[in-house]
Amino acid sequence: DEISLQSRIMALADIFEALTAKDRPYRKGKTLSEALSILSIMVKDGHIDADLFDLFIREKIYLDYARIELSPQQIDKLD
Repeated sequence: DEISLQSRIMALADIFEALTAKDRPYRKGKTLSEALSILSIMVKDGHIDADLFDLFIREKIYLDYARIELSPQQIDKLD
């Protein structure tokens, strides 16, 4: 609650981008299902705003980003 809404949005976006980035020389980007699973654990642990994550999932914001930035192999089926 002490962190501004804008900062909480940026934190979620930054973590999602870091997990899925396909241009990291030290590792390949995670699939959507892997990244969203990690983010859901971070929500449960209180590291990410649960309401923002719910919006991110419900409105499929992750998919809009994925279609532009991820390789086709990273866009897998979600549970």
